[in-house]
Amino acid sequence: MSKVFKKTSGNGHIALYLGKRDFVDNVDSVEVVDGVVKVDPSGLDGRKVYVYLACAFRYGSEDLDVIGLSFRRDIWIKRVQVYPPTDGNTTKSPIQESLLKKTGEQGCPFAFQMPADLPCSVSLQPGPNDSGKACGVDFEVKAYIANEVNNVDEVIEKKDTCRLMIRKIQFAPANNKAGPKADITKQFMMTDKPVHLEASLEKEIYYHGDPIIVKVKVNNETNKIVKKIKVSVEQLTSVVLYSSDTYAKPVCTEEFGETINANSTLEKSFQITPLLSNNKEKRGLSVDGRLKDEDTHLASTTLSQGDKEVQGIIVAYKVKVNLIVSSGGLLGGLTASDVTVELPLTLMSPKPAAHWTKGLFSSDIAIDTTE
Repeated sequence: MSKVFKKTSGNGHIALYLGKRDFVDNVDSVEVVDGVVKVDPSGLDGRKVYVYLACAFRYGSEDLDVIGLSFRRDIWIKRVQVYPPTDGNTTKSPIQESLLKKTGEQGCPFAFQMPADLPCSVSLQPGPNDSGKACGVDFEVKAYIANEVNNVDEVIEKKDTCRLMIRKIQFAPANNKAGPKADITKQFMMTDKPVHLEASLEKEIYYHGDPIIVKVKVNNETNKIVKKIKVSVEQLTSVVLYSSDTYAKPVCTEEFGETINANSTLEKSFQITPLLSNNKEKRGLSVDGRLKDEDTHLASTTLSQGDKEVQGIIVAYKVKVNLIVSSGGLLGGLTASDVTVELPLTLMSPKPAAHWTKGLFSSDIAIDTTE
């Protein structure tokens, strides 16, 4: 059974229909957001029907809005008039054709083309005692009845509106390249030879939930002892609004008791798996945007063309390999120091085999009216 997403205004005069709520960002272009609004002209009292698509950064819960201040900033917004229709010859998409069969003569199609420089849907994980909507980047399609498309002085009552949240998402590219490699040579005081550390990943892109294999090579030419190896994954969240701030949070850390004596070598692979289920208590962690109360996972790496400035939230990851080196003897633990290398990590979801089902054309359709 196929699913259509529907939201009806409080007065029943307009209803918003979407064939899907996930829209794919292919880095250089984004899928068109298209749908249909069913309009009952008898309840408009001479007013018009508009639809807007907005990308916003929410940095506070709606229930905190006081004295007209909103804890929300629109990053991008576009509005269109759907009734009375302004262009009757617009080519309709297959989804719109199917939705118009459901809505009949009262159906009014609309479509939005998002620019490629908008962020993806990302939420910041709330703390255990936080309530209300999570902060982050979200996308909203809203139909409303008004006299003018965007008159700040016109009061639009809630009963004259209906909205559906959607997501802008990215999937991992089909071609997976060889993984990155990094190395460092560190000299210590009182030694004439260094420690050489090299780390590499098997591939460039890893899927959420897959184990990450980190290959480590160590050549310890010193008289010091490597008493353990720590491998970790850090999430880097850049919040780009009025300024740019980056926050680093560890999402997976494993310590391995590999001892590398003086003038010894080691070549070994270590496995770590960053999972959201192991980070539920970490407030402010970036997770992929939710619709309703569904499960999600760590936010995917943000892919961009490199030359475009993206506002909102940008997510990246890195793998860190630390050698904990001590000099041995009575003061070995007190004089320990680190040898560290970092590797960029791309963490994403694979693209589904079929993003939209042709079953929507059938009469056997389930209507989802939830927010």
